[in-house]
Amino acid sequence: MPQSPTESPLNMISKARTPSTRSRWRSLPPDLLQQSCKRVAIMSLIFASLWAIALVMNNIVAPLLGHNHVVSMHKAWPYPGNFISWIGLAISLITFFLVGRLKSRRQVLLNVSHVNMIVGAGLVALLMNWYPAVEAWRVSWLCLIIVVYPSIVPTPPLKTLTISMIVASMDPLAVWIAHLRGASVDADTFTMIWYFLPNYISVGLALIPSTMIAGLGRQVNRARELGSYQLGELLGRGGMGEVYYARHRMLARPAAIKLIRPETLGAANSEAAQVMIQRFRREAQAAAVLRSPHTISLYDFGVTDDGVFYYVMELLEGLDLESLVQRFGPVPAARASFLLRHACHSLGEAHARGLIHRDIKPSNIFTCRLGLSVDFVKVLDFGLVKHYAEGAQAQTVLLTQPDVTTGTPAYMAPEMALGERTIDHRVDIYALGCVGYWLLTGRLVFEADTPVKMMLQHIQSVPAPPSRYAEQEVPPELDRIILQCLAKNPDERPTDTLTVAAMLAEVTMREPWTKDRAEQWWEAHLPATAPFTEVREKTPVEVLQVVQ
Repeated sequence: MPQSPTESPLNMISKARTPSTRSRWRSLPPDLLQQSCKRVAIMSLIFASLWAIALVMNNIVAPLLGHNHVVSMHKAWPYPGNFISWIGLAISLITFFLVGRLKSRRQVLLNVSHVNMIVGAGLVALLMNWYPAVEAWRVSWLCLIIVVYPSIVPTPPLKTLTISMIVASMDPLAVWIAHLRGASVDADTFTMIWYFLPNYISVGLALIPSTMIAGLGRQVNRARELGSYQLGELLGRGGMGEVYYARHRMLARPAAIKLIRPETLGAANSEAAQVMIQRFRREAQAAAVLRSPHTISLYDFGVTDDGVFYYVMELLEGLDLESLVQRFGPVPAARASFLLRHACHSLGEAHARGLIHRDIKPSNIFTCRLGLSVDFVKVLDFGLVKHYAEGAQAQTVLLTQPDVTTGTPAYMAPEMALGERTIDHRVDIYALGCVGYWLLTGRLVFEADTPVKMMLQHIQSVPAPPSRYAEQEVPPELDRIILQCLAKNPDERPTDTLTVAAMLAEVTMREPWTKDRAEQWWEAHLPATAPFTEVREKTPVEVLQVVQ
């Protein structure tokens, strides 16, 4: 199991437990269970297709070819063959349409699929044995169902054994029903044994792929364990890494894990990767000390055996400010001021501890539900954080190599775009001004078709006031604050983010952004959804989006 070279306290709480033999036979790993549910629809369509083929072959193709129905199975056509086939087709299609409705109830969905398999096998057995022709060295169609089903829809070995035995027994049951109906069953005991033996041999064969698939699933599951956390589904992907849903194995606490590979950050060889690991560790330790409620909580971090960095963060229900504007349009000035003030408090603590975020942008500021609060801002992704000392040359503890310009061009302060080595917290104030511009107008401060041209504009061009492009009223005082944050000269910007917050609080708004207004907006646009599994499956765009 991958783990960090120096385990954090959370990692030391619990080691992965090896599943008992009983649990290995009775259950599937979460990833494999998810895949099984996705494949139920495929198996249902396969069953439906086979029933449709049977109807076409016996009602259209057979008459065209002048088939005389002398074979025992074909004596069941058109009655009860058509009746049974239509029932089988209907059950398979019903199962297919239930997949969407039962997507969040995986065990129920799998049980429905198993019932479809058993009932379908029973109907096939009735057709094949409506007028039994018991003979040795004959292989039933049920053998195909028994062997193929667990390969397509992974099932715990014990359940595979149980279901397969039931399916295998459908042939003897159908022959017995035919005998009760008065049909002739002309065979001795030895022939009967040979007639049904392939079914039960298939049961043993079905256990082989079922056990192997379950075992491989658990190997993958263990490989996806990071520290005390178990990875789940992918939430997002970006240039620097991937974010997964995760759950603490002991606490059952949901979380988000961000994986970052060294090569995405410029580590060209193993030596560079080791340097980067050390920087990553220092940076994560620095970010972990932040306690502002408006900074996303960092639960854990580490480096896997194959050199992948990972963060474990709190999982949020809401959306980032980039998505907010893209989906719902620019926000009222009062709300923009409210959101920016929250972000200022997060950055204020970071700056007080000598940390610069360096990548403030709308997608790294999240508005969410937190307890009973709504529009609660969280600043995300201190992945490019820099530690600086006032009045001295900055000490780099980056996840990137020295002398490399990092950040996002659309929100990059002029001194960062110029590659100056003595940047300070005021680059975050500049970026915060860009975020405010986006919230008010739905536009970037400067438009350009290449990153270089974008950075040149930040260095040289004078921005227009947000009110020029805003569809809603922007108070002149708010215009001035945004433009002051966007000053080319860092000395002309506000001295710190707490000053920015105080300035924003003094702006007179015609309609203040109150708690009632916020709750009404959230109820209308993003109503509460619980538990989180429902959020993940119903509204994936609203879960944690922290990928750069």
